Amino acid sequence: MTRYRDNNVSRVSTSCVIGLIGIGLVAGLLSGCGDGRTPLTIYSPHGRDLLQLVEQTFEAANPQIDVRCLDMGSQEVYERVRTESANPQCDVWFGGPATILGRGARDGLLEAFRPSWADALPAAYQHPENLYFGLYRTPPLLVYNEETVTADEAPQDWDDLLDERWQGQVLIRDPVASGTMRTIFGMVLSSSVVETGNTDRGFDWLRRLDVQTKEYVHNPALLHQKMVRQEGQVTMWELTDILFQRLRGAPLGYRFPVSGSPVIADSIALVKGSDQGEAARAFIEWVGSREALLLAAEQAFRLPARDDLPVSELPEWARQALAELVTAEVDWDLIESEGAEWMNTWDRSVRGQGSKK
Repeated sequence: MTRYRDNNVSRVSTSCVIGLIGIGLVAGLLSGCGDGRTPLTIYSPHGRDLLQLVEQTFEAANPQIDVRCLDMGSQEVYERVRTESANPQCDVWFGGPATILGRGARDGLLEAFRPSWADALPAAYQHPENLYFGLYRTPPLLVYNEETVTADEAPQDWDDLLDERWQGQVLIRDPVASGTMRTIFGMVLSSSVVETGNTDRGFDWLRRLDVQTKEYVHNPALLHQKMVRQEGQVTMWELTDILFQRLRGAPLGYRFPVSGSPVIADSIALVKGSDQGEAARAFIEWVGSREALLLAAEQAFRLPARDDLPVSELPEWARQALAELVTAEVDWDLIESEGAEWMNTWDRSVRGQGSKK
C-alpha cells in the first residue's frame, strides 16, 4: 500500500494493496511499495471514481510510474499546495475551478507547461502564461429529491430557491470549502457588482438564501446522504456528482437553471518544485488527450473542455447536457480577484444569520 510523502496524511492509495499481509502490511504502510517505480503525487477534488479510473489507465500505459492520488476539496488543495510551497509534496494539481488555480498562479505555486492539447481549448480555458488549463467543463445546477418533489414543482432557476415553499428545506455544501459553491456565490456577487456597482444586492440575495437553508453540509457525501434521507428537498450542486448518484439509485433529479449556469473551467496544473516533473508532464499530457477525455466522459461523467471533439462521439448524457445547458455570463477575473474576501465576508456576516431576523 502506497504511503504519501506527507506523514501526517492518513489517506492511502490502493496501488499496492495486493500481497501485503500480517507484518508485511505494516511494513508496506511505513515504507511504501518500494517497487522501483517513479512516485507521482496528485492532489485532486475529483473523487474516487475518476481518480481510480485515471490512476489505473495511466499506470497500465506507463508501468514505470506509481500514481498516488489524494482526494480533498478544491479549497483544501489550494491551501495545502500553498502551505507546502517551501517543500512541495504534490506534483500535479488535478481539478478545481480556474478561479482557485488562478490564486495559486498569483502566489507563485505553479510552473509553466503547455501540453499539446491546449491548442484545442477555447481561449478562456487557457492561462496566458501557460500555468494551468481547463480540462473539463463542470456546470452547477439545481437538484431535488424526486420522491418528495415532482419535476414540475422543482426550482427552475436560482431565484426559485428563495420561494417560501423551500424555507428550511435547502441543503448547501459548505461554501468556504467548496469550489463549486464558491463559483455559484461568486456568480451572484460578481453579477451584483457588474450590474449595480457594488455587492449589496448580491449579499442581500445570499442572506435571503441563508433564511431558506437548513444546513451547510460538511462534504458532498453527507450532502447526498441527507438529500436521499429527505432531510432537505432541494440543493445546488454539480452535474457529475449527481449523475453518479443517480447511477447508484439515488432519487435525485436535476435541472439546468434557465438563466444560466456558471460553467466551471475544471483545470489542471504542474506544481512548482515538483520532484517528478517529467512524470507530471506526461500525466498532464495524457489526461487531456482525446483518448483520456472520451474515457472520462464515458465512465466518469466528465464533459471535455476541448472543442475539437465531435459531439457525436460523446455519450448520450453529455449530448443531452450540451443541448440543455445555458452558460451564464460571468466575470471570472472579478471572482478570482475578490472571491476569497467575499467568502470571508459571507462567513462572518451572512452564514447562519437569517434565522436571527
